[in-house]
Amino acid sequence: MATITVRTGDDPDLESFLVQRIYEYNAAATGYHDGESFSAIHQNESGSIEAGVYGFTWGGCCFVSYLWVAEALRRRGLGSELLRAAERHAQEKRCRLVLLSSHSFQAPMFYARMGYEQVARIDDYPVGHADIFYAKRL
Repeated sequence: MATITVRTGDDPDLESFLVQRIYEYNAAATGYHDGESFSAIHQNESGSIEAGVYGFTWGGCCFVSYLWVAEALRRRGLGSELLRAAERHAQEKRCRLVLLSSHSFQAPMFYARMGYEQVARIDDYPVGHADIFYAKRL
């Protein structure tokens, strides 16, 4: 019998391998072979990243995996600009739906203001908080 080893820490090669295998399976099962990652960033004058959004489009949907703004720049509209850029990109890719999640201690009110509707909530992830899933029809 094969040995299974649990490792800790980042392993980008393994993550990339697994993402590709799952994408291949999903594409074969659905007929959608249009998956594509996207990102947008805001940099300061010295080239340091101060804010960014990262996600993917696939099968008429867009998933925002990460949206982050440096604490010193929050509440200045930068997050809204990044999210709108992701939504415009999704529309260009003919997506009908944008999905994302936010922990209850992160930015749930921000996403509600941006027109996202809560579609699911997982309490105690992490314990004492919740992970909230949002959707927005384009």
